[in-house]
Amino acid sequence: MSQKSAGESEALTVWRDLEAPGIAAFEELARDAFARLPDSFRALCEGLVIRIEDFPTDEVLDEMDAETPFDLLGLFQGVGRAQADAVAHTGQMPNMVFLYRRPILDYWAENEETLGDVVTHVLVHEIGHHFGLSDGDMEAIEDRAN
Repeated sequence: MSQKSAGESEALTVWRDLEAPGIAAFEELARDAFARLPDSFRALCEGLVIRIEDFPTDEVLDEMDAETPFDLLGLFQGVGRAQADAVAHTGQMPNMVFLYRRPILDYWAENEETLGDVVTHVLVHEIGHHFGLSDGDMEAIEDRAN
């Protein structure tokens, strides 16, 4: 067995004591990611609710034809701005973005991105559905947030 340097031992100690971030930590990551988005983009999000759930519901999984609960990282539910004028507003639920904690953690564990970057990416992508943005538009917004 090889000898570990002091720096390696300290890093191991930090990782050994860490736990997967819970719902509250994800809410904080989502708030931070949202706060870093361009002001003009955030201003258009008035009334948008961001929710953190461990997994999508069974109904969502069925609707999206997902094979496993880990297939969806996030979801926009509601009426997008592009369709808002065509739909009556009476009794309409608020637009919501769901970020799914466990699938995001699974994706993060298998890729070389920071958890904050993954949360930002999913948040921008799902909000982008709200605005009917192209992938290129969403990528540009994400780049400005980083």
